[in-house]
Amino acid sequence: MWNKVQETVKYIQETTKFTPRYGVILGSGLGGFADDIEILHSIPYSDLPNFPTSTVEGHEGRLIFGKIGQNNVVAMQGRFHYYEGYTMQEVTFPVRVMKYLGVEKLIVSNASGGVNPFYKVGDVVLIYDHINMMPEHPLRGHNDERFGPRFVNMSEPYSRNMISKAKEIAVSLSIDVKDGIYLGLQGPTFETLSEYRMVKILGADCVGMSTVPEVIVARHMNIECFGISVITDMGDTQEGVGNVSHDEVLQAAKAAEPKVRTLIKELIVKY
Repeated sequence: MWNKVQETVKYIQETTKFTPRYGVILGSGLGGFADDIEILHSIPYSDLPNFPTSTVEGHEGRLIFGKIGQNNVVAMQGRFHYYEGYTMQEVTFPVRVMKYLGVEKLIVSNASGGVNPFYKVGDVVLIYDHINMMPEHPLRGHNDERFGPRFVNMSEPYSRNMISKAKEIAVSLSIDVKDGIYLGLQGPTFETLSEYRMVKILGADCVGMSTVPEVIVARHMNIECFGISVITDMGDTQEGVGNVSHDEVLQAAKAAEPKVRTLIKELIVKY
């Protein structure tokens, strides 16, 4: 893993001559954030040595380098999911690469199903904690101390300082945001009614199929993390689960995208 990461980092550094401070992973339907970046370089995943390629609609599949304000940013337009058949090491490989490109802060976005009765479709949720229910752990196996310690302190997976700053920004821009705990499941099926009930019983507010592995690996390498989720469907335990589809998820994410883009952009400029 170490050699593969360094090979990819070397290729990117030689190609771009660019050192990013912020890393951004764009989730389903949120790829338009790339328009907010003053793009200096763009590399398709297929051109990057050792990089997987995204197979999911709504995930473009390129690495974008550029500026937001005075800050250098690298953004993944399209992420990788465990349900696509990748190993957890492959899913989180880009986060490893970001670290050695110079990234100190990681912003992760996603689309999720809500179980909190105070949520509604289109809500923007600032993730302050997560529950890992995925069947594989990205740090299982031999630990390379060059990346980070064997046992990782996860008492603050999502930066309290970044959350506080994002809330200040949201208030100043009259953007309504919620707090929430995100639960990660493997997918790719949307949750059954009973699974939504399980998520709620376990203490989570929303559920999705990403984010948790990337954040674990980022914290392994002491990268500060910020997570933001768009509620694209509700697991209403009273009425039953609607006929949710991936297209509907993308549409709901697109509708909320302007708010998410504004929050992320302002956070990068002001934090």
